Amino acid sequence: MSETSIRPALITQVFPDSIAAEIGFEPGDAIVSINGTRPRDLIDYQFLCADEILELEVIDTKGKTHLVEIEKDYDDDLGIEFETALFDGLIQCNNRCPFCFIDQQPPGKRQSLYLKDDDYRLSFLYGSYLTLTNLTQKEWDRIEQMRLSPLYVSIHATEPDIRSRLLKNNRAGQILEQLKWFKKRRLQIHAQVVVCPGINDGIHLERTILDLAKFHRGDIPTVASVAVVPVGLTRFRPQEDELIPVSQEKAAEVIQQIQVLQAQFNHNFESTFAWLADEWFLIARQDLPPESHYEDYPQIGNGVGSIRQFIQQFQDTATQMLPSRLETPRRWTWVVGNAVENAFAPLVQQLNQVPGLVVTLVALRSNYWGQEITVTGLLTGQDLLDGLAGKELGSGVLLPTVMLKHDDTRFLDDMTVAELSSQLGVSLFPVNGIEELIATCIGG
Repeated sequence: MSETSIRPALITQVFPDSIAAEIGFEPGDAIVSINGTRPRDLIDYQFLCADEILELEVIDTKGKTHLVEIEKDYDDDLGIEFETALFDGLIQCNNRCPFCFIDQQPPGKRQSLYLKDDDYRLSFLYGSYLTLTNLTQKEWDRIEQMRLSPLYVSIHATEPDIRSRLLKNNRAGQILEQLKWFKKRRLQIHAQVVVCPGINDGIHLERTILDLAKFHRGDIPTVASVAVVPVGLTRFRPQEDELIPVSQEKAAEVIQQIQVLQAQFNHNFESTFAWLADEWFLIARQDLPPESHYEDYPQIGNGVGSIRQFIQQFQDTATQMLPSRLETPRRWTWVVGNAVENAFAPLVQQLNQVPGLVVTLVALRSNYWGQEITVTGLLTGQDLLDGLAGKELGSGVLLPTVMLKHDDTRFLDDMTVAELSSQLGVSLFPVNGIEELIATCIGG
């Protein structure tokens, strides 16, 4: 990677009372170098800023270049955020996994929806999953030198022929050698296995989990945890992809299979080690495990325990925030994916115990994606329009922001909140998190 391909790091936010605010940094300024080095990404930026004396080359909003000297404690943060974590561009994926969600979308939407990332830096910073098939030797060296651990790795299968078949990449069969590389350097990964019925399930799934368990030994286990996830398919996927959806019967079969292994792991490791994503229980129409099952939620970002955690946090927060009654009566519609309809019923009941507050839960499937069981984050504007049109929606619609593009008001189908509100003839209230949801309900 040449320095000429590294763009200046564009600042989008300066936090009040921070070092950057005191110096006079503004959104729109850009950092070119720190102590003579151009940072490739947020990892370089954080590493370079650990020095106590910094010399920053900065381009201001008018295009003028400045040299700024800063003296600080080594662990002091400058207090700025950037447009992106990657200043030299995204490492994209060259695999052709048939279950890749990027390839299961209709054409013609915003360009960012079609970017396939396989970037170890986003894995380290944000917990996104990568396959390890797109790394150059230089990147492997950097992972080792900077101790970038843990990373989050899509395994899917440890048998070389099956993993190569799934990723459609001959290099995919090297995964066990790559795990040995991490073990030798005492670096960790969290693993995921997307189960595709008829390909990597059954005895292949058991072999994969047991192979990964061999790397869970020692004071720094190489494989810290495993998430087992059902394949998600949409109506836009290529028909020749040989994939079949997970049925209720298959979900029950996988749950039973993994629970037998979990009992072994709890005995051998005193840890569940391999967790089932919440979707398995929803598809199988079985109760979710108790909160205690999930230990410290090592795979929460993969939908392992997220519903159980949400329910517990909601009940605790509601107990603190809900008033004895509402002086001004309010009626709301809370829209979610039908995957959580039964699990969220007690939460609606808790809200409706407040005199003057009525919340109606509307749980929708996604006709847009063609899915019977739909998580909330995949609902589109068209799904909401189809599901809510003609209904009595009360004071407005409570809209989980997980449906929307980050820091934007667009759904996955590019419909905006304003467009949907206009067509439904009712106000929509995007809510981010439990406290904001409850505060909106009670008029806070």
